[in-house]
Amino acid sequence: MSIRHGLLALLDQGPRYGYQLRTEFEARTGATWPLNVGQVYTTLSRLERDGLVEPAGEDDEGHQFYAVTDEGRTELRAWFDTPVPRTNPPRDELAIKLAMAVTVPGVDVSAVVQGQRRHSIKALQDYTRLKGRALAGESRPGIAPSASNDLAWLLVLDQLIFQTEAEIRWLDHCETRLQQHAETEQARAAEAARDGGATAARPARRRSRT
Repeated sequence: MSIRHGLLALLDQGPRYGYQLRTEFEARTGATWPLNVGQVYTTLSRLERDGLVEPAGEDDEGHQFYAVTDEGRTELRAWFDTPVPRTNPPRDELAIKLAMAVTVPGVDVSAVVQGQRRHSIKALQDYTRLKGRALAGESRPGIAPSASNDLAWLLVLDQLIFQTEAEIRWLDHCETRLQQHAETEQARAAEAARDGGATAARPARRRSRT
Protein backbone atom coordinates (compact mmCIF):
# COMPACT_ATOMS: atom_id res chain seq x y z
CA MET A 1 0.00 0.00 0.00
CA SER A 2 1.45 3.38 -1.00
CA ILE A 3 0.72 5.73 1.89
CA ARG A 4 3.22 8.09 0.32
CA HIS A 5 1.24 8.52 -2.89
CA GLY A 6 -2.09 8.46 -1.12
CA LEU A 7 -1.05 11.48 0.94
CA LEU A 8 0.25 13.24 -2.16
CA ALA A 9 -3.14 12.70 -3.82
CA LEU A 10 -4.91 14.30 -0.87
CA LEU A 11 -2.47 17.22 -0.68
CA ASP A 12 -2.93 17.79 -4.41
CA GLN A 13 -6.39 19.07 -3.48
CA GLY A 14 -5.06 21.63 -1.01
CA PRO A 15 -2.93 22.00 2.14
CA ARG A 16 -3.82 19.76 5.06
CA TYR A 17 -2.38 18.75 8.42
CA GLY A 18 -1.72 15.25 9.68
CA TYR A 19 -5.00 14.37 11.34
CA GLN A 20 -6.97 15.68 8.36
CA LEU A 21 -4.91 13.49 6.04
CA ARG A 22 -5.49 10.45 8.21
CA THR A 23 -9.26 11.08 8.36
CA GLU A 24 -9.61 11.66 4.63
CA PHE A 25 -7.46 8.67 3.71
CA GLU A 26 -9.63 6.38 5.84
CA ALA A 27 -12.84 7.96 4.54
CA ARG A 28 -11.88 7.15 0.96
CA THR A 29 -10.73 3.61 1.68
CA GLY A 30 -13.38 2.75 4.27
CA ALA A 31 -10.66 2.42 6.92
CA THR A 32 -9.70 -0.86 5.23
CA TRP A 33 -6.05 0.07 5.77
CA PRO A 34 -6.15 2.20 8.95
CA LEU A 35 -3.40 4.70 9.58
CA ASN A 36 -2.18 6.20 12.79
CA VAL A 37 -1.10 9.81 13.01
CA GLY A 38 2.49 8.73 13.63
CA GLN A 39 2.59 6.97 10.25
CA VAL A 40 1.19 10.06 8.57
CA TYR A 41 3.75 12.45 10.05
CA THR A 42 6.62 10.05 9.41
CA THR A 43 5.58 9.86 5.77
CA LEU A 44 5.19 13.64 5.58
CA SER A 45 8.72 14.08 6.92
CA ARG A 46 10.07 11.80 4.19
CA LEU A 47 8.05 13.59 1.53
CA GLU A 48 9.43 16.92 2.75
CA ARG A 49 12.95 15.50 2.76
CA ASP A 50 12.46 14.40 -0.87
CA GLY A 51 11.14 17.82 -1.89
CA LEU A 52 7.63 16.55 -2.67
CA VAL A 53 5.79 18.53 0.03
CA GLU A 54 6.59 21.66 2.00
CA PRO A 55 5.30 23.32 5.18
CA ALA A 56 2.37 25.64 4.51
CA GLY A 57 1.90 27.43 7.81
CA GLU A 58 -0.10 26.73 10.94
CA ASP A 59 -3.65 27.42 12.05
CA ASP A 60 -4.69 29.07 15.31
CA GLU A 61 -4.55 25.72 17.09
CA GLY A 62 -0.96 25.07 16.04
CA HIS A 63 -1.65 22.44 13.40
CA GLN A 64 1.18 22.27 10.86
CA PHE A 65 -0.16 22.29 7.31
CA TYR A 66 1.63 20.77 4.35
CA ALA A 67 1.29 21.52 0.65
CA VAL A 68 2.38 19.53 -2.38
CA THR A 69 5.24 20.94 -4.47
CA ASP A 70 5.59 20.90 -8.25
CA GLU A 71 7.91 17.92 -7.87
CA GLY A 72 5.27 16.24 -5.76
CA ARG A 73 2.63 16.75 -8.45
CA THR A 74 4.98 15.27 -11.04
CA GLU A 75 5.56 12.26 -8.78
CA LEU A 76 1.81 11.86 -8.27
CA ARG A 77 1.03 12.00 -12.00
CA ALA A 78 3.75 9.42 -12.68
CA TRP A 79 2.17 7.15 -10.04
CA PHE A 80 -1.25 7.42 -11.66
CA ASP A 81 0.22 6.81 -15.13
CA THR A 82 2.34 3.78 -14.16
CA PRO A 83 0.77 0.32 -13.75
CA VAL A 84 1.29 -1.36 -10.37
CA PRO A 85 4.14 -3.83 -11.00
CA ARG A 86 3.52 -7.55 -10.53
CA THR A 87 7.10 -8.65 -11.14
CA ASN A 88 7.79 -8.59 -7.38
CA PRO A 89 4.48 -9.58 -5.78
CA PRO A 90 4.02 -8.67 -2.12
CA ARG A 91 4.46 -11.43 0.44
CA ASP A 92 1.22 -13.29 1.02
CA GLU A 93 0.99 -14.81 4.49
CA LEU A 94 -1.51 -17.48 3.45
CA ALA A 95 0.60 -18.68 0.51
CA ILE A 96 3.69 -18.79 2.75
CA LYS A 97 1.75 -20.67 5.45
CA LEU A 98 0.61 -23.38 3.03
CA ALA A 99 4.05 -23.63 1.41
CA MET A 100 5.55 -24.23 4.86
CA ALA A 101 2.72 -26.56 5.98
CA VAL A 102 3.29 -29.06 3.17
CA THR A 103 6.97 -29.36 4.15
CA VAL A 104 6.56 -29.69 7.94
CA PRO A 105 5.84 -33.22 9.22
CA GLY A 106 2.73 -33.61 11.35
CA VAL A 107 0.80 -30.64 9.93
CA ASP A 108 -2.73 -31.45 8.70
CA VAL A 109 -2.60 -29.30 5.58
CA SER A 110 -6.18 -30.12 4.61
CA ALA A 111 -7.37 -28.81 7.98
CA VAL A 112 -5.38 -25.61 7.40
CA VAL A 113 -7.04 -25.16 4.00
CA GLN A 114 -10.53 -25.90 5.32
CA GLY A 115 -10.12 -23.53 8.26
CA GLN A 116 -8.96 -20.74 5.97
CA ARG A 117 -11.83 -21.39 3.56
CA ARG A 118 -14.39 -21.00 6.36
CA HIS A 119 -12.75 -17.74 7.41
CA SER A 120 -12.58 -16.44 3.83
CA ILE A 121 -16.23 -17.30 3.13
CA LYS A 122 -17.25 -15.40 6.27
CA ALA A 123 -15.14 -12.42 5.16
CA LEU A 124 -16.75 -12.54 1.71
CA GLN A 125 -20.21 -12.49 3.29
CA ASP A 126 -19.22 -9.50 5.43
CA TYR A 127 -17.84 -7.58 2.43
CA THR A 128 -20.98 -8.35 0.44
CA ARG A 129 -23.19 -7.01 3.25
CA LEU A 130 -21.08 -3.85 3.44
CA LYS A 131 -21.43 -3.38 -0.31
CA GLY A 132 -25.21 -3.77 -0.06
CA ARG A 133 -25.33 -1.08 2.63
CA ALA A 134 -23.09 1.21 0.59
CA LEU A 135 -25.31 0.79 -2.49
CA ALA A 136 -28.35 1.53 -0.33
CA GLY A 137 -26.76 4.83 0.68
CA GLU A 138 -26.18 3.99 4.34
CA SER A 139 -23.58 6.27 5.91
CA ARG A 140 -20.59 4.84 7.71
CA PRO A 141 -20.07 5.74 11.39
CA GLY A 142 -17.70 8.66 11.83
CA ILE A 143 -17.39 9.35 8.10
CA ALA A 144 -19.14 12.30 6.49
CA PRO A 145 -21.21 11.27 3.45
CA SER A 146 -19.71 12.26 0.12
CA ALA A 147 -20.42 11.06 -3.42
CA SER A 148 -16.72 10.74 -4.23
CA ASN A 149 -15.92 9.02 -0.93
CA ASP A 150 -18.82 6.61 -1.42
CA LEU A 151 -17.59 5.73 -4.91
CA ALA A 152 -14.05 5.22 -3.59
CA TRP A 153 -15.38 2.93 -0.84
CA LEU A 154 -17.36 0.89 -3.37
CA LEU A 155 -14.24 0.42 -5.50
CA VAL A 156 -12.31 -0.80 -2.47
CA LEU A 157 -15.14 -3.17 -1.53
CA ASP A 158 -15.26 -4.55 -5.06
CA GLN A 159 -11.53 -5.24 -4.90
CA LEU A 160 -11.88 -6.98 -1.52
CA ILE A 161 -14.76 -9.10 -2.82
CA PHE A 162 -12.98 -10.13 -6.02
CA GLN A 163 -9.77 -10.83 -4.11
CA THR A 164 -11.57 -13.00 -1.54
CA GLU A 165 -13.48 -14.87 -4.23
CA ALA A 166 -10.18 -15.60 -5.96
CA GLU A 167 -8.68 -16.76 -2.66
CA ILE A 168 -11.55 -19.21 -2.12
CA ARG A 169 -11.13 -20.60 -5.64
CA TRP A 170 -7.38 -20.96 -5.00
CA LEU A 171 -8.06 -22.82 -1.74
CA ASP A 172 -10.37 -25.20 -3.63
CA HIS A 173 -7.57 -25.74 -6.14
CA CYS A 174 -5.08 -26.35 -3.31
CA GLU A 175 -7.33 -29.02 -1.83
CA THR A 176 -7.62 -30.75 -5.22
CA ARG A 177 -3.86 -30.62 -5.71
CA LEU A 178 -3.26 -32.02 -2.22
CA GLN A 179 -5.62 -34.92 -2.96
CA GLN A 180 -3.89 -35.63 -6.28
CA HIS A 181 -0.50 -35.53 -4.57
CA ALA A 182 -1.68 -37.98 -1.88
CA GLU A 183 -3.04 -40.37 -4.51
CA THR A 184 0.23 -40.21 -6.48
CA GLU A 185 2.26 -40.93 -3.36
CA GLN A 186 0.00 -43.86 -2.46
CA ALA A 187 0.37 -45.29 -5.97
CA ARG A 188 4.17 -44.99 -5.77
CA ALA A 189 4.23 -46.67 -2.37
CA ALA A 190 2.04 -49.51 -3.63
CA GLU A 191 4.24 -49.97 -6.69
CA ALA A 192 7.38 -49.99 -4.56
CA ALA A 193 5.78 -52.60 -2.26
CA ARG A 194 4.88 -54.81 -5.24
CA ASP A 195 8.39 -54.53 -6.66
CA GLY A 196 9.90 -55.36 -3.30
CA GLY A 197 7.64 -58.35 -2.86
CA ALA A 198 8.41 -59.66 -6.32
CA THR A 199 12.14 -59.42 -5.66
CA ALA A 200 11.83 -61.27 -2.37
CA ALA A 201 9.71 -64.03 -3.93
CA ARG A 202 12.05 -64.60 -6.90
CA PRO A 203 14.12 -67.84 -6.32
CA ALA A 204 17.88 -67.61 -6.47
CA ARG A 205 19.52 -69.12 -9.55
CA ARG A 206 21.46 -72.33 -8.99
CA ARG A 207 25.05 -72.22 -9.92
CA SER A 208 25.92 -74.60 -12.74
CA ARG A 209 28.45 -77.39 -11.91
CA THR A 210 31.55 -77.57 -13.99
